[in-house]
Amino acid sequence: MADYNILVLNPGSTSDEVSYFRGVTEVFHKTVRYSPEDLKPYERQKITAQFDLRRRMALEALKEHGVDVKEIQAVIGRGGLVKPIEGGVYEVDDVMLEDLKEGALGDHSSNLGGIIARDIAALNGVKAFIADPVVVDELDPIARYSGMPENPRISIFHALNQKRVGRHAARQVGKPYEDCRLIIMHGGGGISVGAHVGGRVIDVNNGLDGDGPFTPQRSGGVPTGGLVKMCFSGKYTLSDIKLKVKGRGGLAAYTGTSDCKALEKYILTGEETPGSGLDPANVSREQAKEAVLAMAYQISKEIGALAAVLEGKVDAIVLTGGLAYGKVVVQEIKRRTSWIAPVLSYPGGDEMTSLRRSAEIALDHPVKVKSYAARHPRLASV
Repeated sequence: MADYNILVLNPGSTSDEVSYFRGVTEVFHKTVRYSPEDLKPYERQKITAQFDLRRRMALEALKEHGVDVKEIQAVIGRGGLVKPIEGGVYEVDDVMLEDLKEGALGDHSSNLGGIIARDIAALNGVKAFIADPVVVDELDPIARYSGMPENPRISIFHALNQKRVGRHAARQVGKPYEDCRLIIMHGGGGISVGAHVGGRVIDVNNGLDGDGPFTPQRSGGVPTGGLVKMCFSGKYTLSDIKLKVKGRGGLAAYTGTSDCKALEKYILTGEETPGSGLDPANVSREQAKEAVLAMAYQISKEIGALAAVLEGKVDAIVLTGGLAYGKVVVQEIKRRTSWIAPVLSYPGGDEMTSLRRSAEIALDHPVKVKSYAARHPRLASV
């Protein structure tokens, strides 16, 4: 097994992460967080409008740390909203690139992972990959029912990090991941809560812009009747509604900010974080706390629902992602759900190491690299 120079890109809803590895050694890791003000110019545009902003950030990170693009041997990005595929490593081929740009299953920052990876890889004539994208689909047939045959439930979630922490939790539980029954919550700009059985995620909320808890910037599963009335009231455009669903929903709608770190600081100390968007003149500490507790309440309800899916047989509840750093959120979820199973916490997400390892496997074992175009041959003429 050779040591490879691998660039890893992980665009998120409100942040970007860039890591560069020489072998298993991480040369640098940089996180850039975007405030609501930073992203406001793009909020009514497709995510590809942010391509230059986020590509520039990645190239500047390389330059800051003295890394020459010509030494990179592979680039791997966070998987985006392509059409449903099984887990694994995929090369960013022409068909996938078009689907990422068009948003085959939706418009999300994760789409930029493969797009920017392909662009930077081309600078040195190397390959670009994605792995375990958010559209990994392992749902049980019964989980797809929604009540509307023409509008089935779909699998869009934080597959990469949920699978990663699932294996960590399995080791802590003392069983192989494939033998565990886990409920895993990944919380960031979006929130997904999945039921893991036999190494498969048999049920999970659409963490992009559909059902489930409200999040720092998404509305989650809102009352259907009220939403329908809003849509036909004449007061809102399609863009307005989309923005309420994703971008200015959730905590951002209630408090003015999606920055959970700033919110917790304000709740616990009363101190404001400049640039966060939170206005103490309009939102009291009590109001901010209630909104955060309401989000934790909804996450707990989702966990309880999946406990029923697993028939009460749950080895562990696992909390991960940026929200798992928050004391207020974690304490409330534990208070409400620890009677179901032990609650384990793996804050953040070492997705960069997981992606590096996937790229390494692709370079060492090209036969294991999967073809997106082969799995969607009807797109081959694109």
